[in-house]
Amino acid sequence: MSIHAEGSELLTRLMSAAAMRMDVQANNKASQNLPGYRRRDVSFEETLVQELRKGARPDALERVSPEVVTDWDTPTRADGNNVSAEEEASLMRENRVRFELYAAILRSRTALVTQAIVNDR
Repeated sequence: MSIHAEGSELLTRLMSAAAMRMDVQANNKASQNLPGYRRRDVSFEETLVQELRKGARPDALERVSPEVVTDWDTPTRADGNNVSAEEEASLMRENRVRFELYAAILRSRTALVTQAIVNDR
């Protein structure tokens, strides 16, 4: 039996993917003027959703891990770079909100477990 709140492992994995995405997005922003650079992103949540829709078992979900992918679809500028500073800033804000949401849910679940332990005494 675990004393961790249900779903806490998934939340920590989601937070890790968001943190990884923060690093990738920072690199995109730093490389926005590098000729030939293609922006990158982290694929994780989308893969989890696909597995859930297929009815994957929990052990199959545990094997899903974040993956850095290169964006070959977004049009490039004349220098071959496809990073848009405005779009990247927007994606960074969205990712930060996701991370904060995952953290808030994890905190509330942990508080519930803590409260249950305290009340059990």
